[in-house]
Amino acid sequence: MAKDGDRTRRKCALGAKPLGRKTTRGGDRTKGGPRAIGDVLAELMAQKGFGRIRGAEAFEQAWRDAVGEMAAAHTRVGAIRRGKLEITVANSMLVQELTFQKPALVRTLRERMPHDKIKDLHFRVGNIDD
Repeated sequence: MAKDGDRTRRKCALGAKPLGRKTTRGGDRTKGGPRAIGDVLAELMAQKGFGRIRGAEAFEQAWRDAVGEMAAAHTRVGAIRRGKLEITVANSMLVQELTFQKPALVRTLRERMPHDKIKDLHFRVGNIDD
């Protein structure tokens, strides 16, 4: 019959952490005890990207203000990746027109959303229906 110490050593050898030791992803020990539910929820929301849903609405409004209602009706704002805001556009003619206006659009978006550090716009033709 295996003793508890043998079982712990065997689990460690297989890559599992010994029981009774709380560690973070980096391997550091955390202080024991309960965490505030607000902290746990905030961390979970950040990990899952729920905060970005609200941000998407702000991007939509800033884009609408920058490009105008008519063009905004034929575009959809996507995500920011490496400083590029992705925009899906209904047709190639509008992509060409928006490309001509890109410097002014980037400038307007930077003014309206300075904390997002938009450096460029990436247009692609695609389906804009929700």
